[in-house]
Amino acid sequence: MPTVTNKQQQLPIPETLPATGKSRFSQFKKFLPISREKFRQLSLEGRAPKPERMGIRCTFYSNAELHRWLADPINYRVGE
Repeated sequence: MPTVTNKQQQLPIPETLPATGKSRFSQFKKFLPISREKFRQLSLEGRAPKPERMGIRCTFYSNAELHRWLADPINYRVGE
């Protein structure tokens, strides 16, 4: 299993996106069929999961919402 090297710790990168919990963009970007900028634009339009801010530089996304979006990205709407 590949690992992410960090100055503080090493974390394994999961092969699949966990069904529950929260993930940072870098943890789920390999599952996306679009670029980071397009995902950000869709999120602002309400057509992709909204980010949850936990500080100025710390943003998470709900894994459940990401799975819902990945299952049907064309018909996905936030809050439905």
